[in-house]
Amino acid sequence: MGKPTGFLEYVRQEDPQRAPAERVRDWEEIHLPLPEDDRRWQGGRCMNCGVPYCQAGMIYEGRDFGCPLHNLIPEWNDMILSGNLSHALSRLLKANNFPEFTGRVCPAPCERACICGIYGDPVTIRENELSVIEGAFAAGKVRRRRPPQWSGKKVCVVGSGPAGLAAADQLNRRGHMVTVIEREPRPGGLLTYGIPNMKLPKTVVQRRIDLMTDEGVTFVCGVDAAAEAIAKRLLRDYDAILLCCGAGEPRPLGIDTAGVTGVYYGTEYLKSAVERAQFGKADPAVPSAAGLDVVIVGTGDTASDCLATALRQGCSSVRQLVRRQESDYWDADGRLPLDYAHAEAVAVTGSDPRRFSVQVAALRSGDDGALTGVVTTDGDTLPCQLLIAATGFSGCERGVCDAFGVEHEKTVCTAADSYSTNVEKVFAAGDMRRGQSLVVWAIAEGRDAAAEIDAYLNGYTNLVRTIG
Repeated sequence: MGKPTGFLEYVRQEDPQRAPAERVRDWEEIHLPLPEDDRRWQGGRCMNCGVPYCQAGMIYEGRDFGCPLHNLIPEWNDMILSGNLSHALSRLLKANNFPEFTGRVCPAPCERACICGIYGDPVTIRENELSVIEGAFAAGKVRRRRPPQWSGKKVCVVGSGPAGLAAADQLNRRGHMVTVIEREPRPGGLLTYGIPNMKLPKTVVQRRIDLMTDEGVTFVCGVDAAAEAIAKRLLRDYDAILLCCGAGEPRPLGIDTAGVTGVYYGTEYLKSAVERAQFGKADPAVPSAAGLDVVIVGTGDTASDCLATALRQGCSSVRQLVRRQESDYWDADGRLPLDYAHAEAVAVTGSDPRRFSVQVAALRSGDDGALTGVVTTDGDTLPCQLLIAATGFSGCERGVCDAFGVEHEKTVCTAADSYSTNVEKVFAAGDMRRGQSLVVWAIAEGRDAAAEIDAYLNGYTNLVRTIG
């Protein structure tokens, strides 16, 4: 431990953010890097606890607590303080395949478990992590790592989200020939199509895809494994198959939307926004919010991302309807926190867009079926031409499960403490197996599934299981 009294001497200093009124005019990244000296002091705040709960990786009282990847947090924090960033990088990459993703979009359950936060502010673990990996990329220290020899075994990973990418990366390092297939035109899954560019730039995702390709992983896009012929061919041609197709089945809004246009789910809306703004697609499936009155139903990250996206597209107005009461969201000081999207809404409209303890009771539409308004459970009618349901997910889509013949309920059924399905050589991981969760849990699932597949193919594995 380089600075035993660091947690007493230095205060928490988070990465600066661009002003909300400025950043809402573009799709560029929200956060700015902290100066190098300031980052060192943030690393020095780590207490190097006797029991570092930041590494716990568990569910405690119904909440994620500690890092599911068991990141070696005190070790690389100490290296940040000492300025030994090469060693910090090596310790970071031992547990996390993609710190450039988690350093941006993870809600940091590690910080919730930080001992330093009991009587003060926790260490800026997530931002420290991001500084290490981005500094390494900038300095050219992240180089391809090809396996010394190939096993001759072929593995197909279906789905290129965080779980699929993590599994592919691990299996490739063990020398297996890995092919990742993706039904969308570009790889990355949720990372590419489900998270707005200002939170996770698509260039960052593509940078990792390019590196994995250089290391030997093959990506094939535009292939839908829900087609029975495709599934049969994969079962014939590969020694093992890992299904990582997410939990994209949306939870129903709970009202009659038959015959009404202008109602979409949050993931549909975010995907079309990325296609339009970052990939130049002229006519995505969901219209832009430009000039429209927007109502968003739900809370959480997806709702906030939809709010921030609607503001950037130039919506006429936007309201967010939240089912629970306002006091459920108060912080320890009894205040209502503003996340990045709500701060932007205040800067643009002058008020917090949220209304609590209210939901949509009915829809209003014109003779052509186009949405014109929503009636709330409070009895008033809000003008609305675009209704976005950010209400979460009910489980995985059934198409791929049925094509491969794997048993499923809301998610894929696997053996106890295992990733194997009822079909020989077919495995499942990530949200498809676990249900809707965090990117960091998906990476952990992918790493674990890779260890099990490696043992299945080789009879043993030297990959460390993260969860089980």
